[in-house]
Amino acid sequence: MGRSPCCEKAHTNKGAWTREEDERLVAHVRAHGEGCWRSLPSAAGLLRCGKSCRLRWINYLRPDLKRGNFSRDEDELIVKLHSLLGNKWSLIAARLPGRTDNEIKNYWNTHIRRKLLGRGIDPVTHRPLTDATTGRRREHAPSR
Repeated sequence: MGRSPCCEKAHTNKGAWTREEDERLVAHVRAHGEGCWRSLPSAAGLLRCGKSCRLRWINYLRPDLKRGNFSRDEDELIVKLHSLLGNKWSLIAARLPGRTDNEIKNYWNTHIRRKLLGRGIDPVTHRPLTDATTGRRREHAPSR
Protein backbone atom coordinates (compact mmCIF):
# COMPACT_ATOMS: atom_id res chain seq x y z
CA MET A 1 0.00 0.00 0.00
CA GLY A 2 3.07 2.22 0.10
CA ARG A 3 4.64 4.28 -2.59
CA SER A 4 5.48 2.65 -5.91
CA PRO A 5 9.18 2.16 -6.70
CA CYS A 6 10.90 5.25 -8.07
CA CYS A 7 12.38 3.40 -11.03
CA GLU A 8 12.87 0.08 -12.76
CA LYS A 9 15.88 -1.29 -10.93
CA ALA A 10 16.83 -3.61 -13.80
CA HIS A 11 17.51 -0.79 -16.26
CA THR A 12 19.31 1.79 -14.14
CA ASN A 13 22.97 2.68 -13.85
CA LYS A 14 24.53 2.50 -10.44
CA GLY A 15 27.86 3.80 -9.26
CA ALA A 16 29.90 6.72 -10.50
CA TRP A 17 28.32 9.34 -12.72
CA THR A 18 29.92 10.06 -16.09
CA ARG A 19 30.61 13.54 -17.42
CA GLU A 20 27.95 12.97 -20.10
CA GLU A 21 25.33 12.07 -17.48
CA ASP A 22 26.23 15.17 -15.46
CA GLU A 23 25.91 17.34 -18.58
CA ARG A 24 22.49 15.85 -19.43
CA LEU A 25 21.23 16.40 -15.88
CA VAL A 26 22.50 19.99 -15.76
CA ALA A 27 21.04 20.80 -19.18
CA HIS A 28 17.66 19.36 -18.23
CA VAL A 29 17.47 21.24 -14.92
CA ARG A 30 18.53 24.50 -16.62
CA ALA A 31 15.87 24.06 -19.29
CA HIS A 32 13.01 22.81 -17.10
CA GLY A 33 13.97 23.73 -13.53
CA GLU A 34 13.97 21.52 -10.47
CA GLY A 35 10.77 19.62 -10.14
CA CYS A 36 9.47 16.14 -10.63
CA TRP A 37 12.57 14.07 -10.02
CA ARG A 38 10.75 10.80 -10.70
CA SER A 39 10.09 11.71 -14.34
CA LEU A 40 13.37 13.54 -14.92
CA PRO A 41 15.57 10.53 -15.82
CA SER A 42 13.47 9.42 -18.78
CA ALA A 43 12.87 13.03 -19.91
CA ALA A 44 16.61 13.77 -19.77
CA GLY A 45 17.61 10.46 -21.34
CA LEU A 46 19.30 9.14 -18.22
CA LEU A 47 19.33 5.55 -17.00
CA ARG A 48 19.25 6.61 -13.35
CA CYS A 49 16.53 6.73 -10.74
CA GLY A 50 14.97 10.05 -9.78
CA LYS A 51 16.42 9.98 -6.28
CA SER A 52 19.92 9.54 -7.67
CA CYS A 53 19.39 12.51 -10.01
CA ARG A 54 18.07 14.68 -7.18
CA LEU A 55 20.98 13.85 -4.89
CA ARG A 56 23.54 14.37 -7.66
CA TRP A 57 22.09 17.80 -8.41
CA ILE A 58 21.74 18.91 -4.79
CA ASN A 59 25.10 17.67 -3.54
CA TYR A 60 27.41 18.15 -6.54
CA LEU A 61 26.05 20.01 -9.56
CA ARG A 62 24.06 23.00 -8.29
CA PRO A 63 25.73 26.20 -9.51
CA ASP A 64 25.47 27.90 -6.09
CA LEU A 65 27.52 25.25 -4.25
CA LYS A 66 30.66 26.37 -2.48
CA ARG A 67 33.72 24.32 -3.21
CA GLY A 68 36.81 23.89 -1.10
CA ASN A 69 37.73 24.20 2.52
CA PHE A 70 35.52 25.60 5.24
CA SER A 71 36.54 29.00 6.58
CA ARG A 72 37.22 29.69 10.25
CA ASP A 73 33.95 31.67 10.38
CA GLU A 74 32.05 28.68 8.97
CA ASP A 75 33.71 26.39 11.56
CA GLU A 76 32.64 28.68 14.38
CA LEU A 77 29.11 29.00 13.02
CA ILE A 78 28.77 25.22 12.67
CA VAL A 79 29.87 24.70 16.28
CA LYS A 80 27.50 27.42 17.51
CA LEU A 81 24.55 26.07 15.51
CA HIS A 82 25.30 22.48 16.54
CA SER A 83 25.22 23.51 20.20
CA LEU A 84 21.75 25.02 19.59
CA LEU A 85 20.27 22.54 17.09
CA GLY A 86 22.17 19.29 17.60
CA ASN A 87 22.54 16.98 14.60
CA LYS A 88 19.89 18.77 12.51
CA TRP A 89 22.20 19.15 9.54
CA SER A 90 19.61 20.53 7.12
CA LEU A 91 18.75 23.35 9.54
CA ILE A 92 22.45 24.11 9.98
CA ALA A 93 23.00 24.02 6.20
CA ALA A 94 20.16 26.50 5.70
CA ARG A 95 22.32 29.06 7.55
CA LEU A 96 25.45 28.32 5.51
CA PRO A 97 24.73 29.31 1.90
CA GLY A 98 26.35 27.06 -0.67
CA ARG A 99 26.99 24.18 1.74
CA THR A 100 24.96 20.97 1.79
CA ASP A 101 23.67 19.18 4.86
CA ASN A 102 25.65 16.06 3.94
CA GLU A 103 28.86 18.04 3.46
CA ILE A 104 28.44 19.75 6.84
CA LYS A 105 27.65 16.46 8.59
CA ASN A 106 30.75 14.83 7.09
CA TYR A 107 32.90 17.84 8.00
CA TRP A 108 31.57 17.77 11.57
CA ASN A 109 32.35 14.06 11.98
CA THR A 110 35.81 14.17 10.39
CA HIS A 111 37.17 17.52 11.57
CA ILE A 112 35.24 19.62 14.06
CA ARG A 113 34.28 16.79 16.42
CA ARG A 114 37.94 15.78 16.74
CA LYS A 115 39.02 19.40 17.24
CA LEU A 116 36.56 19.79 20.09
CA LEU A 117 37.67 16.54 21.72
CA GLY A 118 41.29 17.68 21.38
CA ARG A 119 40.40 20.87 23.22
CA GLY A 120 38.70 18.87 25.98
CA ILE A 121 35.16 19.80 24.89
CA ASP A 122 32.39 17.23 24.61
CA PRO A 123 31.06 17.47 21.01
CA VAL A 124 27.59 16.38 22.14
CA THR A 125 27.03 18.71 25.10
CA HIS A 126 29.59 21.39 24.15
CA ARG A 127 30.78 21.39 27.78
CA PRO A 128 34.26 20.66 29.12
CA LEU A 129 35.10 16.98 29.46
CA THR A 130 36.32 17.45 33.05
CA ASP A 131 34.02 16.60 35.90
CA ALA A 132 33.43 19.74 38.00
CA THR A 133 33.18 17.80 41.28
CA THR A 134 36.45 15.85 41.00
CA GLY A 135 38.37 17.98 38.53
CA ARG A 136 39.16 14.79 36.63
CA ARG A 137 38.64 14.19 32.98
CA ARG A 138 35.45 12.26 32.24
CA GLU A 139 35.59 9.20 30.04
CA HIS A 140 33.94 9.86 26.72
CA ALA A 141 32.03 7.02 25.11
CA PRO A 142 33.55 5.98 21.78
CA SER A 143 31.68 7.11 18.69
CA ARG A 144 29.78 4.59 16.61
